[in-house]
Order: sequence, then structure tokens, then C-alpha cells
Amino acid sequence: MTQLSRIALTTALTLAAAGAQAAPTFWTDWTGGDLDQGPGFQAQGTITTGTATVGVTYTNANGIGFYQPTGGIDYWQNQGGGRNDAISPYTSAAVDNSPTGSDIIALRYAGTQTLQFSEAIANPVFGFVSLNGNGYAFNQDFVIISAGGADGNACGYWGCGTSYKNIVDLGGGNFEYQLLGTGEPHGTLRFTGAFDTVSWRSLSNEYWNGFTVGIQGTAVEIFPEQPGGTVPEPATLALLGLSLLGLGATRRRR
Repeated sequence: MTQLSRIALTTALTLAAAGAQAAPTFWTDWTGGDLDQGPGFQAQGTITTGTATVGVTYTNANGIGFYQPTGGIDYWQNQGGGRNDAISPYTSAAVDNSPTGSDIIALRYAGTQTLQFSEAIANPVFGFVSLNGNGYAFNQDFVIISAGGADGNACGYWGCGTSYKNIVDLGGGNFEYQLLGTGEPHGTLRFTGAFDTVSWRSLSNEYWNGFTVGIQGTAVEIFPEQPGGTVPEPATLALLGLSLLGLGATRRRR
């Protein structure tokens, strides 16, 4: 079963509303090369916020398609070339800026992979490129907050497509939340809350579909400690409201 590990949590509806507002996203700067000596893949990067530097480790025992930590083609640009964050597939009412640079991890094989953060982070944003012929399965709910060709967005590097969420009842109160698409989906999804690990399962072998990850900030920055030292979690009702809004959310352009 896939995992999306959460930490510290109490209900806080007002913080959920605040976390949904547009804000700069701090994207991962992927560095170095493959740290796995075998057939798998492991890479590291850093996320630099206003007050902290967070280490990120990505691990995939099945291997990947390719890794681009510096230089190369900018797959995060709009179709036809160039960037315009006002109409980027990766910006929305919740995210002001598209992924930094050309950094990307391109996936190829079905199976589980994990992102590990050196400290708790808040409201992670997952940017994806060319999700045609594949899908990702999480065991935690998410909201699709932007997509190429929808809500006034330009198409992504490889074109346009449709992104949607499919919820699978696994029984026993457990659910799987799948990101699926048709055509050439490019866009972002967002988890709301505090996390130190994000894991998901690629549903099929397809060469290639790529991703990177950003955050709103560290958990300490976004969710200041409450009495008792807890980190508040947005209420279930707030998550439901964000889910219903989905791609229909009104864009706030700069």
C-alpha cells in the first residue's frame, strides 16, 4: 500500500483557509547524481525558504527514466516556449510561481517511490509533466490546483490534457486517491497539512512522465506551535471544500 506520512495534527479550519491563499512556492533544487549503487535510484536536493534550508531525498527502488538536476530542456515552460506565470500550467490561486529552473525527475516504471524531508514541511505542491499513459496513487487526499489547458492556463511543454482524481475504496475505512489523466496532462496537485514523508505509486510503465516538488514553507513557518506544541491540521470540512473547488477555483492573477 502507498504511504503519505503525516506528522502532528489537530483541527484548525481558519489555518486551512489561510493556507489556501496564493503564496510563493519554494521548489526543490535537485543536485548531484544517482546515489543508488544498484538498479534503483536515489537523489537529493534542497529547498530554501525564507528562514530555513530543507533537505529532500527521493528514493525509487525500480529506477527512473532520467534525472536532470541542472541544465537541459526546460520542461516546465509553456507550450511553444518561454514562461509566463500568469498563465502557466503550474500556477493557480494557491501557487504564484512555476518550478524553478529545468530540474526534473522523469519516471519510467510502475512501483512505489518516496520523498523524505529533513524536517516537517507545510502544504507540499507536486508538479507533474506529461502524465499520459500513467497515473499516481496516494493514500492521502489531494486537490488538483492547476492544469494545462484549463481555467485559462496555457498548455504544457508536450501539449494539453485532462487531469482528474479517482477515489478507490479499499475497504476497512481505507481509500486510495489516484491522479489520472487523458491526453498530455501537465499541472500541480497539493496536499494540505504538515508532512515529513510523501510516498506514491506509479500505476504503469510509461516512458516518460516527470515531477518535482515544492512547499509553502516549513511546518514551523506556516503552522506556529500552539499550546501543547501541536501542529494544527486543516479540518476535514476544509479539505472537502478544496476538493469540491478543484479546477473550478477562481484564479487570482498577479
